[in-house]
Amino acid sequence: MTAVTGFARATMVGLVGLLSVPAVLAASPAGIWEIEMKDSRYRVELCGDSGQALCGTLIWLGNGADSPENLPYLNTLMIDHAQPSGPGTWKGDLHLYGQSAAGTITQVSDDQISLQGCVLGIICKTYQMFRYAE
Repeated sequence: MTAVTGFARATMVGLVGLLSVPAVLAASPAGIWEIEMKDSRYRVELCGDSGQALCGTLIWLGNGADSPENLPYLNTLMIDHAQPSGPGTWKGDLHLYGQSAAGTITQVSDDQISLQGCVLGIICKTYQMFRYAE
């Protein structure tokens, strides 16, 4: 009986361990994402030599963001080969409409990514992106 109880306990510990793994680990960040203001969309993909870096390209502007000042940024990298820094997290350069910042990209869930960009390490802004479903 003790061996069965020990086996059952080990099985339960293993199952609890699996259940506590964040859902982000199972989700891929690849896909089309829309920024919270709903005025731009980005194609996000794993990139780089190892396929572990994160790249995001501006692919659509609308709802007022499609101005002559912003159109030159279409098809340019917003997330520029950010390197993995933990499960569902990448660090690297962010480029938004001609401005660059050191950034942290965190996949919050299957359908949400948080971008935080900081200039000089003290002026920071956070944006939310949501998976776009056509």
